[in-house]
Amino acid sequence: MKKIELIIGESADIPEEIIEKHQMVVVPYVVDWRDGDTIEGENIYQKMRKAEEKGIEALPKTSQPSPWTFKFFFEEELKNSEKILCITISSKLSGGYNSACQGKGTLSEEEQKRTFIIDSLNVTSGEGLFVMKAVELIEKGEDIEEIVKELKEFVPKVHLFGMLEDPKWLEAGGRMSHALATLVRQMAKIGMRPLVGLKEGIVTSVALKMQAKDRPMALFRELEKETKKEREFGKRIRVAIAHADNLEGAQRLKEIIEHEFKENIDVAFVHLISTVIGAHVGPGTLICCWCEY
Repeated sequence: MKKIELIIGESADIPEEIIEKHQMVVVPYVVDWRDGDTIEGENIYQKMRKAEEKGIEALPKTSQPSPWTFKFFFEEELKNSEKILCITISSKLSGGYNSACQGKGTLSEEEQKRTFIIDSLNVTSGEGLFVMKAVELIEKGEDIEEIVKELKEFVPKVHLFGMLEDPKWLEAGGRMSHALATLVRQMAKIGMRPLVGLKEGIVTSVALKMQAKDRPMALFRELEKETKKEREFGKRIRVAIAHADNLEGAQRLKEIIEHEFKENIDVAFVHLISTVIGAHVGPGTLICCWCEY
């Protein structure tokens, strides 16, 4: 019997080979787009661009797994594991954490004692870095109570920032305020684009004056600034990059990081943003996440 089973949400953008290597269980989210099947494109981002060209206004909609979905996954994994650890997307952006907690509440008293849920207060590749930390702690053989304690302390240490091609997707889904979306649009008219990121699990502005023409370099400059103190003290930094059908920009960002920071920084992975998150951030988005390790 496995000591601790790790359950994650589809919102945690992390390469499939890492998921398979560590035998993680992924709980799927629901994406509903009534026009999606009629629009050509290899992924949701290409379909979203094509929908704009055709004047299709209906946007993809997403919903978190139901409590009963989490209940099913919990009960199944508890059959072969002593305990389970479930990591969710930020509760400030999705109801996934609440659904997981409700699902846990439907378990027997004995099963509830073996089920642990953590709100990552992050998303996409930031959530992926959080999951990687959990894997490391589990593989050290620590007790789950200590793992939960360390992960809760780790929550504010995972940093995420990115640049959107268009804020309308986040605004339409209620994940970005109208005021911030308006600011992004106004700045875009003069060739500028703010960096957006997460603060305590909520989408907010990170830096207001960024050149929009070279997004990879803008993200690198922010990473350079944010990690300066850690690098000066010789700390090791783990970076993850996610993109919404912008592989060229993601690869260029990776190359800049690896060229400029030959030591102390490891780019763990570059990954396509999952459909459940991509439906909100929209095509072209480029995201950089980092944490100390």
